[in-house]
Amino acid sequence: MSVLDCYQLVDQYASWLKEKVKLKTVDGVCELTTPFVDRHNDYLQIYVKAIQSGMLLTDDGYTIRDLEMSGFEFNTERRKNELKIILNGFGINHRGDSLEVEARPDNFSQKKHNLLQAMLAINDLFVLAPPRVASFFREDVESFLSLHDIRFTKDINFIGKSGFNHHFDFVIPPSKNEPERVLRTINNPSKNNVSAMIFSWDDARKVRSENSIAIAVLNDQDKEIAPDTIHALKAYEIEAMTWSKRDKYTDKLAA
Repeated sequence: MSVLDCYQLVDQYASWLKEKVKLKTVDGVCELTTPFVDRHNDYLQIYVKAIQSGMLLTDDGYTIRDLEMSGFEFNTERRKNELKIILNGFGINHRGDSLEVEARPDNFSQKKHNLLQAMLAINDLFVLAPPRVASFFREDVESFLSLHDIRFTKDINFIGKSGFNHHFDFVIPPSKNEPERVLRTINNPSKNNVSAMIFSWDDARKVRSENSIAIAVLNDQDKEIAPDTIHALKAYEIEAMTWSKRDKYTDKLAA
């Protein structure tokens, strides 16, 4: 491809962007509807306000509020740090729920581009790779236990009768009223993940206290748990604790 062809491609891309951006002014604020879409396939919008130093570009809080409404909150240090890394990488500020950046006429295009890229990157936090999402779910469960003053030890390994090592996320020690409770979080309650939990507990329980209880904490925020999953766990005397009904288990776990 010649140099001339490359320039033509760049010009075509710039023309496409210009044609696709829709403008509207409301109460002195310029609303820019861009051709870029979020995970809902909705066009991203940026608002431009005149300020003393030039212009303020903002998403008006849409990006973070949308994640929170979908169940993804920035309520742990790890999640806050993920957000901070993205914002710092694009030079974007965070005030309240809004993503903001100041601009001047000579750098408006670059600042607008940076804000859009930050919005897209933060939106993608909802569809993180499964291991990272699972890690976030464990954090949510840990926060829940701490909030209700439930005593626990985390990241416990048991060696089962087979000699295999089995990891469980939390262990709540026995009390006068309740036996030992062993918890594993399952972010994606697929057949494979549930089968792994069943094998782990069936092997580990043979070396635990006779009345120890296993609890599978199932993430049902995005999709309903299949009845077969609950039945399979119960068949091996594993209690299924769905995340949407976690408050019903507070007294049992805290006792």
